[in-house]
Amino acid sequence: MYFPVADINVQPWLPPLVAFGISFFTSMGGVSGAFLLLPFQVSVLGFDSPSVSATNHIFNIVAIPSGVYRYIKEGRMVWPLTWAVIIGTLPGVLVGAVIRVKYLPDPAMFKRFAAVVLLYIGVRLLRDIFKKSSPAPAKKETDTGRTGTVSDTSFTLQSLRYTFEGREYSVSTPAIMALSLTVGVIGGVYGIGGGAIIAPFFVSFFGLPVYTVAGAALMGTMITSFAGVAFFQAMAPFVPDMAVAPDWRLGLLFGLGGFAGMYCGARMQRFVPARLIKGILTFCILYTGLHYLGLF
Repeated sequence: MYFPVADINVQPWLPPLVAFGISFFTSMGGVSGAFLLLPFQVSVLGFDSPSVSATNHIFNIVAIPSGVYRYIKEGRMVWPLTWAVIIGTLPGVLVGAVIRVKYLPDPAMFKRFAAVVLLYIGVRLLRDIFKKSSPAPAKKETDTGRTGTVSDTSFTLQSLRYTFEGREYSVSTPAIMALSLTVGVIGGVYGIGGGAIIAPFFVSFFGLPVYTVAGAALMGTMITSFAGVAFFQAMAPFVPDMAVAPDWRLGLLFGLGGFAGMYCGARMQRFVPARLIKGILTFCILYTGLHYLGLF
């Protein structure tokens, strides 16, 4: 099957199959998987124009709602954290889209910078996985997995708070928004949504439980991807010599596979230990960082 915007020939079953496999595991940690689809499209499919960033945003828009639905239904969506992420990320993704088209049509140098950031986060998560912790009182769970839901949420300009499984968590609102703005720029450049960066930061630097950050990270990624697609599409007429608008057919195929993968991943998250979820995130991040450095 030929995709004229991407200028590639691909079997139509391959994009949804790859997207399902990636999204099933990454959605457990609040990551859509678009950041892994980007290297796949560039290195395997040969799709390397700025349009690949916009196409990744299409994947996010189609795939993420199923995962978000599961987190909302199970009471694990932290709305104050979600809104802080959206408010901070939206302007960043627009700036990133301009940078991608105008300054980084061939983003080799920026990939090296992104690799350093991803490797640093991955190492922090790796240390967190193997860090010895004092025994905690056992929490009561049913045969169907974790039963904790988010409650007592509050959101001010100074901080946001919520309670999960009997413990209160509090983080600085300005710090969350500043992080989200930076992540938005990176996400706008590469079309990765930002969940791959922001979810590990929430877990490793802010000490938030991975069971509660996943929904917020996915929702923020979905909303900002809408803005990213619209902005790339709007810029396309102004750069006629370059493929900027998304490849809608390819993006939809990836998105359909991701939709099924994210639903299954979000459904299974409560059955999977937090350490294993962190391990999956760490592997994905370290792999991508090393790939961007050209090590494999």
